[in-house]
Amino acid sequence: MAGIGEMDTESFVSLLRKVIGESKYVQNNPPELVPEEDRVGRHVLEALQPYGVENGGPLIIQHVSYLKGRGNIIVEYPGTVDGKILSFVGCHMDVVTANPEEWDFDPFSLSIEGDKLCGRGTTDCLGHVALITELMRRLGEVKPKLKSSVVAVFIANEENSSVLDVGVDALVKQGLLNKLRDGPLYWIDTADKQPCIGTGGVITWKLHATGKLFHSGLPHKAINALELCMEALEEIQKRFYNDFPAHPKEELYQFATPSTMKPTQWSYPGGGLNQIPGECTISGDVRLTPFYSCADVVKKLKEYVDDINANIEKLKTRGPVSKYVLPEENLRGRLSIEFDEMMTSGVACNLDSPGFHVLCKATKDVVGYVKPYSITGSLPLIRELQDEGFDVQTTGYGIMATYHAKNEYCLLSDFQQGFRVFASIIAQLEG
Repeated sequence: MAGIGEMDTESFVSLLRKVIGESKYVQNNPPELVPEEDRVGRHVLEALQPYGVENGGPLIIQHVSYLKGRGNIIVEYPGTVDGKILSFVGCHMDVVTANPEEWDFDPFSLSIEGDKLCGRGTTDCLGHVALITELMRRLGEVKPKLKSSVVAVFIANEENSSVLDVGVDALVKQGLLNKLRDGPLYWIDTADKQPCIGTGGVITWKLHATGKLFHSGLPHKAINALELCMEALEEIQKRFYNDFPAHPKEELYQFATPSTMKPTQWSYPGGGLNQIPGECTISGDVRLTPFYSCADVVKKLKEYVDDINANIEKLKTRGPVSKYVLPEENLRGRLSIEFDEMMTSGVACNLDSPGFHVLCKATKDVVGYVKPYSITGSLPLIRELQDEGFDVQTTGYGIMATYHAKNEYCLLSDFQQGFRVFASIIAQLEG
């Protein structure tokens, strides 16, 4: 396998212990929790710098920061053929939050139970940080003669999209990843040891209903905002599923679900049980397969709301006195919808790419089978990379069931297989 050999398990676990020990300080939930990714990055640099060009080794190492304490790391093992390249990107040095009181073990230190490696970030994504660091360390140590350059990019700020120009988005803007367009870019931040060939887009929305608050004993004098919002949402969902049905390509990409629109939160200003509320808000999201446009969905949802407002008398009511218009008071119930500015588009990986084919072969050879999958969960940033001309393929070696979950863990044996998959990819692309 390109002369790389097996992963040094002792070195991997030692490094993982160090970076999980920093996970408390790289939780990403601003403004309360702003990560200091350099706390993880320093352990990556300590592992790789002995093999850097400054110390007589082959690795070219860059530490690139756009905010203090929040750096990215680019590591290159140069090949002998100009323009022949592959890259491993997406290993992020921040994590989602963890409440120690809700866990069965300390989330911010590595604990080991047989094959299980437990702690916040083991699956997402500090385990991958340690894995790719070990891959690059081994290249620097063994110095195999490769035609292809191998590049690893460790990024800041993957777990939050409200703060921009910190991580991979800034690296792309600055042109620091331009040459990665010349070969497959493997985004290493998924799970279950299989190629993830499709992800979903996300649109979050709030549907607000305004009626007329009144005593519940006189319902004929009220416009019940709860009923208005519920009935309007039902109508909106019907129209959504009619306009955005299951797409023919979803079967090819093995999507677990088609596009969906559903409520996830409910709120209203409060009041007594004997009051019919005059306002309420239902919030939720759209999960969109990559064969539809987020802009088209937003346009349609706005049109649905405008049409319902214009014809609110035709909206289904609940019971003999339920209504959304009070002509004697010249009052009409009304709806409004708003969207979070940060929308994420889904990705459909290029199934004709040589990078995809070598990933599949490596997975089958090492894991024993290959079963690509797609989900309408989202991976931020990678659609933008694809739109910029990168051949993005995705895989990962954590456990999907523990992503962002309490009691997160991964399996050492899975990461050992991941190392062998990466070595196989490098070897195959030498052909």
